Order: sequence, then C-alpha cells, then structure tokens
Amino acid sequence: MSYQIAIDGPAGAGKSTIARRVAREKNFIYVDTGAMYRAMAYYLLKEKVDPSDEEEISEKCTGAHITIRYQDGEQVVLLNGENVNPVLRTEEVGNMASVTSKNKKVRERLTQLQKELAEKNSVVMDGRDIGTCVLPQADVKVYLTASAAVRAKRRFDELTAKGESCDIQKIEADIVKRDEQDMTREIAPLKQAEDAVLVDSSDMSIDEVVEKILSLTEA
Repeated sequence: MSYQIAIDGPAGAGKSTIARRVAREKNFIYVDTGAMYRAMAYYLLKEKVDPSDEEEISEKCTGAHITIRYQDGEQVVLLNGENVNPVLRTEEVGNMASVTSKNKKVRERLTQLQKELAEKNSVVMDGRDIGTCVLPQADVKVYLTASAAVRAKRRFDELTAKGESCDIQKIEADIVKRDEQDMTREIAPLKQAEDAVLVDSSDMSIDEVVEKILSLTEA
C-alpha cells in the first residue's frame, strides 16, 4: 500500500528542495509536479497547438500520458513512454507551460495522472494544491512557508551566487504579488489544508525542516 506525503506552500518556500530530501530519506518517489506540467507543455508543442486556443488545448491534452520513474538512480519524466528530461527546462517549453498550466482541462488531466502515480507508489509531492485537491487523503500534509522577506533573501542569494545582478526589494515585491495571484486564482487556489501541519522555515535550516517532516511520518 502506498504512503503519501503532500507538501504545499508559496513560491520560494523551499518545497522542492525539502521534498527531494524527504523522498530520498524515505526511499519514496519525489513527484515534481512542475516537471509534469512542462512535459504536458512539450506534448502540446509537438502537437503544434496554438497556445492562445483554449479549446484546442483542452481537446489535445487528453492524449498525453505522463508519469515519473527512477532509472539508474535518476528521476525520469516519461511522456507517452519517452524520456523528456532533456527538453523540460528549455525556454520554449517553460513559456508554453506558463500558459497551458492555467487551462482547466490540463489541470484536470495532470491531477488525474498524479493521483494514479500516488496510488501505485509511495510518494512525496509538492505544489500549491496537493493536500487540498490532488491528494486530499494524504497520510501526511505539510504547509511549508516562510516570510516574504526570507524568501526574497534566499532568491537574492541564489541569483547573486550565479553572478546575476538583482534588486532584493523587487524580488520581494514579486513574491508578494505571486502569493496574491496563487491564493486568489479561480482553479485550485493556494491554501493550507485544514489537517495540514504548518511549518514556517523562516528561522529553520533545511536539515531541521526535513527532520520535522520525517518526524510527522513516524506518528
């Protein structure tokens, strides 16, 4: 029987980093929901779908079967059986994903695929609506957050480490704006599930957050 850990929270809270670590510790599959949306975008690009045509997106998206496997220790996203990892981070796919991820039918299709994946495998899944929509019966639900100022500082440090010049105040303003958009969107808004454990990582290290979530799996 599968075991499900759902981690939700706003942008920049460290969900992916934490989820990967927890999955590794538990020997579960880490389900990168963002990568699944990118795989869908790649499929729609291959099908030459017009990103402005909502009806065509809704119609075509049902032809994509997307799942995640581990091959030689690497997480592989499979689109209709094909390893699409090499193309997921391209700008073209990213731009398409930002448009098509808002489509109701795309979200319904990927939610269905994510549910199927979690039924067959023990998983750690992170996103905005995992505990509320995708895995409402998850064994452990966590709402991982941090103050906007802390999240902005983390992003600032990440960018400056890459040699990019950036304005920390603009980063924080963008984070606040994105939070508002995520929490007020019509389809699957960001919110803490009633039975989720709130974990504020503002003053916690990655190790401390991982240990906290692991302790919840032992209850």
